[in-house]
Amino acid sequence: MSAIRRRDLCIALPAFAAMGETTLSESEVFSLDQMPVRTMPNGGKSWDILHGTLATGEVIALHESMQPAGLAPNPPHTIQHSEFIFVREGTMLFEHDGKSEKVGAGGIIFVAPRTRHTARNIGDGPAAYLVVAIGGDTK
Repeated sequence: MSAIRRRDLCIALPAFAAMGETTLSESEVFSLDQMPVRTMPNGGKSWDILHGTLATGEVIALHESMQPAGLAPNPPHTIQHSEFIFVREGTMLFEHDGKSEKVGAGGIIFVAPRTRHTARNIGDGPAAYLVVAIGGDTK
């Protein structure tokens, strides 16, 4: 058996990185009630729906989150991908680029790459939202 050369390892790394990732090339249904829930640092709940690569090559991740009323928001953070946040229930305050914008149920937030931002529940009840992350550093 011969030793693995550095060049061979570099060629093989992308294939190893892709192992365990989903390639989304066929229609499929994802049921939120069958997914494990995780608790976010601020006490809210989140369900990871999927992470994979579309047949057209873009990396995509979806998660559903719920912030109870009165909790502190997740800390401001910067992303290197594009994100759409669909507010399904409640009222959120989207803070970005020195601005604060109120978004109610049915509203959609677009977060551009390299935007430092946070979103918090400013309503009396829970705020539920779906996040679609595309490209860049999508995890």
